[in-house]
Amino acid sequence: MMTETTEPVVTSSDAVTAAHTVTVAPAVYGRLLVMEKPPGRFRHEMKYGLDGTADIILSSRLRKLFRHDRHADSHGSYRVSSLYFDTPYDKAMWEKMAGIRKREKFRIRYYNDDMSFIRLEKKYKAGNLCSKRSASLTFQQVVRLLEGDAEFLLESGDALLTEFYSKIKGQLLRPVTMVSYMREAFLYDPGNVRITIDRQLRSGSWYAGFPADMRKVADVSEGKGVLEVKYDDFLPDIVRMAVQADGLRWQAYSKYAASRRFD
Repeated sequence: MMTETTEPVVTSSDAVTAAHTVTVAPAVYGRLLVMEKPPGRFRHEMKYGLDGTADIILSSRLRKLFRHDRHADSHGSYRVSSLYFDTPYDKAMWEKMAGIRKREKFRIRYYNDDMSFIRLEKKYKAGNLCSKRSASLTFQQVVRLLEGDAEFLLESGDALLTEFYSKIKGQLLRPVTMVSYMREAFLYDPGNVRITIDRQLRSGSWYAGFPADMRKVADVSEGKGVLEVKYDDFLPDIVRMAVQADGLRWQAYSKYAASRRFD
């Protein structure tokens, strides 16, 4: 779901401010006391909606200037699939829709059809800054989780998995929807820049199984793509100029929120 706005002006000091204004408090669920770890390093994040023409122009330019992610196939792309979690009252979705500056969401993510590399991710947003923490999961653990057995999370000793367990018990987090798309990623070392173009956004029910064949579910992209630019303290001029195109506007966009339109 996209909302057009003006491009944000964010300085590196904003990242420091955001990191220092995050309130981290212990959560108590039954006899379990969970001290949530503060978000990791914040990065700047900008998103742009792409129509077909802008996609062709930008992707051609980026391929000449920057190297592809090493995990990409011969065409420079790979499939990203995520199982999103939310509360019974859709807290994550409605906070996004309401424009809440500080918010979080949990997802289980894997790439292509590789079940040997699965991650639980917590993404934290503070305005136009983002941070992400992750922990490894096995395919068997994901199956247990979808069958309602979350006790192994508590037994893992991992801080993020323990926090996820506390949110399952305290906020009743549960799987909501599967989201999948093809990603073309470019890297540029100065500024630790990562540029991605996401295409063919698809969404389906998690009841279809894990992993789901996302090629058989609804295409919710409406023929458009999403350009994302992430960087640390500064955005190099070569990147800023490379991502310019006629009609390209910064947009607040959430693949998760977009997928929920069809619930």
